[in-house]
Amino acid sequence: MDGPGRSCDSPRNTSADTGQALGSAPRIVLVWDIFIRAFHWLIVALVAAAYATWRLNWMVWHGWVGDAVLTLLLFRLSWGFFGSETARFSRFLTSPRTALQHLKDSFRRAPDDQVGHNPAGGWMVLILLALLLVETLTGLYVANDIADEGPMTEMAPAWLANSITAAHAIVWDALLAAIVLHVLAIAGFALIKEQNLLRPMITGTKVMPATVAEPRAGSPALAALLLLGSVFVTALLVNLL
Repeated sequence: MDGPGRSCDSPRNTSADTGQALGSAPRIVLVWDIFIRAFHWLIVALVAAAYATWRLNWMVWHGWVGDAVLTLLLFRLSWGFFGSETARFSRFLTSPRTALQHLKDSFRRAPDDQVGHNPAGGWMVLILLALLLVETLTGLYVANDIADEGPMTEMAPAWLANSITAAHAIVWDALLAAIVLHVLAIAGFALIKEQNLLRPMITGTKVMPATVAEPRAGSPALAALLLLGSVFVTALLVNLL
């Protein structure tokens, strides 16, 4: 007759083997490539730098920060069409109805089995990218008593330049509000649903069921090419006129 140790161990080992055979054992999956993670944290740093340079009236530096943000945005937008699977807009943008339904389920605790952005998070990403893009593009036209003229200010009549300058300030406030909402949503998911959305944006990985396929990664060579193209377009917009 088997001893107590063997009689207890056998069912556990059999269960584990069966679970692995059925493909239920969790595994580590790379969900965010290095380019998405670098973009995310560089934008965080640059938005903080934009605020600091504005408050300190370092407007030359403020303009350079804006140029860097525009370059990164152009890269992210292009990477959203040609990059890794989880970075593509077609992969994470859903219908507004699906996003609203996801928000309704936000108070239900559930395991985090989402490979990339969840439906609501996808729309938040789109809103943040749109606000950042409008903010940087309007910055090219800004001309007031604090900042030097933007590189494209001379193209616009005075009334239009003043309107764009006002829009630059309004969009900045909207951007800050969206960032606060974004941070609160991450905190809410951690507290209510016990899902850590921050760690994967640092490590790039999540523990997922074995049945979940690992998303396709983008080409580093293509990423470098798209980044060079973004630098060229930004330089053209800043220095052409």
